[in-house]
Amino acid sequence: ETTLKSLKMPLFGNTFSPKKTPPRKSASLSSLHTLDRSTREIELGLEYGPPMMNIGGQSWKFEDGQWITESGGNASGREVQRLKKRNVQLEEENNLLKLKIEVLLDMLTETTVEYHLMEKEVEDIKTQHRRKK
Repeated sequence: ETTLKSLKMPLFGNTFSPKKTPPRKSASLSSLHTLDRSTREIELGLEYGPPMMNIGGQSWKFEDGQWITESGGNASGREVQRLKKRNVQLEEENNLLKLKIEVLLDMLTETTVEYHLMEKEVEDIKTQHRRKK
C-alpha cells in the first residue's frame, strides 16, 4: 500500500512553474541601425529604388509585385517575336475590316440616295396624275 501511495501522482498538487527565460539579445546583427541618418544615406543612397538583378545576361526589375525584364515585358524573346507577328496580323485584319466598313457605308449611302430619288419621282408622278384629273 505504501508503494501505491508513492506511485500515485497528485492531480492538482504540484503546479507547473517554468524557469524564467533570459533576456533576448539584439534582434539585428546589422550595425546600420546604430549609424546616424547622414551616414546611412551615404552608405545606402537617398533612393533605394526597386530591387534589380541580372540573370543570364538579362536584367530584371521588381515592380508592382512582378519581376519584369528591362526591355519592358516578362516574356521570352521567342514569345515576343510571336506576339509581334500576331500584332501585325491583327493590325492588317483591322485595316481590312475598316476598309470593308467604309465600302459598305458608301454602298448604303448610295442606295439611300437612290431610294429617296425614286420616292421623289413617285411623288412627282402622283402629283402630275392628280392634276390631270
